[in-house]
Amino acid sequence: MNCKDNNDNKDPRRQLPSVSAVLANPVINELKKTYPSVLVTDAVRQAINQLRLNIADGKAVPGLDDVLLLVKAVLSRLTRQSVRHAVNGTGVILHTGLGRAVLPQHAIDSLSRMNRYCVLQIDLESGNRGQRNRMCELLLQKITGAESAMIVNNNAAATFLILATLAPGKEVIVSRGQLIEIGGSYRLPDCIALSGAKLVEVGTTNKTHLRDYENAITANTAIVMKVNPSNYRIVGFTKDVPTSQLAELKKKYPIIVVDDLGCGALIDLSVFNLPKEPTVQDAIASGADLVCFSGDKLISGPQAGIIVGKKELIDKIRKHPFSRILRVCKLTSAALEKTLELFLDPEALVRNNPTIWMISRPLEELRRNAEYLKQEINKNIPQLCCDVVRGESVVGGGSLPVTPLATWQVTFYSDKLNAEDLAKQFRFNEPPVIPKVENDTVRIDLRTVFNDELDIIVQAVKRIFSFDHEQPR
Repeated sequence: MNCKDNNDNKDPRRQLPSVSAVLANPVINELKKTYPSVLVTDAVRQAINQLRLNIADGKAVPGLDDVLLLVKAVLSRLTRQSVRHAVNGTGVILHTGLGRAVLPQHAIDSLSRMNRYCVLQIDLESGNRGQRNRMCELLLQKITGAESAMIVNNNAAATFLILATLAPGKEVIVSRGQLIEIGGSYRLPDCIALSGAKLVEVGTTNKTHLRDYENAITANTAIVMKVNPSNYRIVGFTKDVPTSQLAELKKKYPIIVVDDLGCGALIDLSVFNLPKEPTVQDAIASGADLVCFSGDKLISGPQAGIIVGKKELIDKIRKHPFSRILRVCKLTSAALEKTLELFLDPEALVRNNPTIWMISRPLEELRRNAEYLKQEINKNIPQLCCDVVRGESVVGGGSLPVTPLATWQVTFYSDKLNAEDLAKQFRFNEPPVIPKVENDTVRIDLRTVFNDELDIIVQAVKRIFSFDHEQPR
């Protein structure tokens, strides 16, 4: 028994101050004037626990000043906003982990005015309850040529709401090559089943003909649905039926043609030397009764699902109980409205819409930025080797999946840190810098780095090589 007590007394972890002793320190009392007491207490506990682990791993017992310093670091981490600015060095323009589309400044300005009441759902002429999202819907009608429009919280919700309103207990015909699965385990067949509709698959994986759709139509058919495979492509010996041909079937059968475009382009991307993505305007002009698409991908707005098309059908969808469940808040409405306004001025669109701007950035500009980074880092951080190389960016977010964009990248190599550890140190920066690791090399793709973020990367590298990487973070 005495032997055990002696060993306990020799345990260096017992030299650490207790949580209560640290909490009584005047420095901690000052922190409580700025931060909630419960968070300060959590920070002290986490700091003490971290130091216990460090000592168990053989590290020296820290002094009180070091303990207090770690408490401040932990507290800073606990109170740091989780959704905050990050530098995207991955080259993925619509990066789901980084918030997908960057909002236009026009949209951000509209959100900055949300610290007061707003005209969300009131008719100023009568003073009575008005229609939500009215301006967004008018803009969508003007841009797309559709009779009506409505907004829900994402495109999966838009698809579900269309099916639940217009096809419960009825058949929905879809090509086998378009039975998509997207992130988060969303599968179109599951969505159709949950809506109460019955899926009828036609054609084969690679080829579906107009006759396949027509042969499948019965008295119980409600919808013929075309789905844009936004996040994959089937190539080679293939056949697809255009929306215009599906619309011809309406002359013979009482069906509704729905075109689910997914990423939802509102401009012709071929002007940027990209493959032509079907636009919403094309789908409406081709005779689709309803078209649904995302607001946060190629449009560069907030997360939203948009439905445009025949007024009679959209009026029915508005009355479905799920329309309220899936509606968007005032922040989404305000940001989307200002994003859509940009599409009324095609000449200014490239300058003011971040997604379109990144897609269309000239290679020479990217190379200049890459050379600037290399020069600044080689001049200030000799411990790090970097070079400028050609590479490929992607649009991402389930858009243009087989269309890489030529780009310029800066590669980093250090004898002190391997690629994974170096990438982690970039992510530990504030703001976080998110690179990609490829072939055991850390890379920053300049296509997704804004011009005013170049010096953030330089400062991040300086920070990385200014401290002992053996110390815990």
